[in-house]
Amino acid sequence: MKTSLFFSLFLILLSIFMKAQMDDKFYQPKKEMKPLEFKNMENISLPVESDTITAVILKPESKSIRKTILFFHGAGGNISTYQLMTKPLVEDGFQVVMVDVRGYGKSTGKPTHLNVAADGQKMFDYLLTRKDISSTKIYLYGASLGSQIATHLAKDNQSKISGLILDGGMSSFTDIAIHFKPEYKEVIEKFVVSPYSAKEDVKTLKGLPKLFIYSKGDSTVPFEQGQVIYNNAPEPKQFLEYSGEHLQAMTIDQNQIVKAIEKL
Repeated sequence: MKTSLFFSLFLILLSIFMKAQMDDKFYQPKKEMKPLEFKNMENISLPVESDTITAVILKPESKSIRKTILFFHGAGGNISTYQLMTKPLVEDGFQVVMVDVRGYGKSTGKPTHLNVAADGQKMFDYLLTRKDISSTKIYLYGASLGSQIATHLAKDNQSKISGLILDGGMSSFTDIAIHFKPEYKEVIEKFVVSPYSAKEDVKTLKGLPKLFIYSKGDSTVPFEQGQVIYNNAPEPKQFLEYSGEHLQAMTIDQNQIVKAIEKL
């Protein structure tokens, strides 16, 4: 009896420990910021529990703004690391909001799968209170790890947005963990369950325009994971393939990417 109880407790503790460890390994936030190369920029800071999350609103030179993109970046760096991906959009007339969830850039705290999703919703709710944003069509853009936040946010707010863009996004936290640690596949599948995943959340987005951007040359996120999400997604949807490394689409084929986003 005692042995059985001890073993059950051990499994529970192992599960909790592994989930915490997986969260730690997924996020590599950096506090050091590179200079942001935008002319019209507004800094945002919001309280979340005992922490603070931050963002920047990047406004184009055009006074007539019709579309806003809420951009969630990948696992490493902070918003300044990904400005090469958003600068062409601002130059094309999009209003772009780049978000640093907990732990990244000027945001405080420590990121976990659950609290970064909550951060995304908190920022989204705030943005809808602003007329300069609520009066525009809103699109969610998830790059790499940000794909999980963006797709989950789209599922919970579909009636309030006009489209979803996934760029090099993994199909789930569990799937990408298995990709990098295939030797622990059985253990990961048993104990590390994604609290939400793009490949499941996307199934609910019927009628919402969706754009998927992936490369077969991506050595970070397997091309096949993008295909899984795309295949699970209901119409309307578009799969845009480019040749290059992870998140290089906007650098390699800027015109094609911007035009595809314009058409959403």
